[in-house]
Amino acid sequence: MASPQETPPSNAPNPRLISLQQPEKLSKILEEDKDDCLACRLTGAAAFIGLGGYIYYSGKTQLTARRNEIARKSGGMGGVRARMMGTGLLSLSFVGMGLYRLVN
Repeated sequence: MASPQETPPSNAPNPRLISLQQPEKLSKILEEDKDDCLACRLTGAAAFIGLGGYIYYSGKTQLTARRNEIARKSGGMGGVRARMMGTGLLSLSFVGMGLYRLVN
């Protein structure tokens, strides 16, 4: 007499084993890993904001120290202003990324 809970034949594949052999979808993994802890956000934000501040300070210091040399090589003060704008934009970008990291 057969028991009420019959076991499948031994040659039938185990459904749990098949599901373990298939990789998870990337979209599902990214959705589960959406939230970061507060310490991770603060550390990432501080790193980006600190890097932006360092780029601004270091760039401005170097450009003011070498202003005459840069102006002489570029043929005027346009080269110095362009580099100052580039340094400012780069540092502002890093500060923006830090603020975005803090919020999201």
